[in-house]
Amino acid sequence: MNKKELAKEVYNISHLTGDFLLSSGNRSDEYFDKYKIIASPQFPVIIQKMKSLIPADTEVLAGLETGGIPLATALFLKTGIPPAFVRKEAKGYGTCNLIEGADIFNKKVCTLEDIITTARQVIKSVQAMREAGARIDTVLCLILREAAAIETLAKEGLTLKYVFTMDYIKKSAGIASR
Repeated sequence: MNKKELAKEVYNISHLTGDFLLSSGNRSDEYFDKYKIIASPQFPVIIQKMKSLIPADTEVLAGLETGGIPLATALFLKTGIPPAFVRKEAKGYGTCNLIEGADIFNKKVCTLEDIITTARQVIKSVQAMREAGARIDTVLCLILREAAAIETLAKEGLTLKYVFTMDYIKKSAGIASR
């Protein structure tokens, strides 16, 4: 399956219309349901595409809550690179840790997210990991919703890599962008 065919499948599997509040705080009349993507037969193909974008010197894959966690787990199974799981805030029970899983101290970390719009939460999570000693210069996502996030992340010393843009998915599905 080529990239355009895969993008069309992602659209068919996960694209919803309605009134949605995004994690960025923005409202949208369309939404890509990450859970439908992760539960689809195309998920292994998507993971293979993501695997090819991981920097060669990556020592830890950091999946951001919640969409980045299954990506980090699946990529760990394909690459052997240990995963860390980053919460939006530390839980109030158990270990009370913000970052779980693999040790990130003094490790080269590739941050994983499912869909990026503004990148505000990515920046907060990267700052927390950097404070914990991680070395991070790359963020990898499945779908880039807003291109402005590239520049936002660059200001934080981060390169954004992505499998698809929202526009590419829509064009591949024969849907005109607005």
